[in-house]
Amino acid sequence: MLPTSRNTNIFKWGMNLYPMFFGTGGKIMHISKDWKKVTIKLRKNIWSNNYVGTIFGGSMFSAADPFYMLMCMHILGRKDFVVWDKSASIKFIAPAKNTLYTSLQLTNDEINEIRNSINENGFTTFDKTIEWKDASGKVHAVITRTIYAASKEYYNNHKKTS
Repeated sequence: MLPTSRNTNIFKWGMNLYPMFFGTGGKIMHISKDWKKVTIKLRKNIWSNNYVGTIFGGSMFSAADPFYMLMCMHILGRKDFVVWDKSASIKFIAPAKNTLYTSLQLTNDEINEIRNSINENGFTTFDKTIEWKDASGKVHAVITRTIYAASKEYYNNHKKTS
């Protein structure tokens, strides 16, 4: 497992107690010190159980919701960049009756590509895929998130002309 930091541990602790995240049934297990990897688990419990006895699809969707945006914000730097979720979709593969896991990761190559695109165009959009899997590795849902990232200068100038 990648090393953590005091800041990522405090964020993990706070986020796990934050009512909007806690209510999804999700739990952050790990955030790496460099924010390049986040691991989450989603148990079937009172918060995530649906009418037919499986994990609520909305819990899968929202438990993974903010993380690629947050990861990019911390990696790129909140002072110089703006990062937003632009869109998302979910495809349900199989009902989930047991705990699910996902690992979100940004590689150095992806980060360099994001930075290069922002340097060239002022902004970029990119897609990341999240798979919710059970302990055996069976995929139960696939989420595609589109992330927007821009330099603050580009973003502020573009806002003025829109």
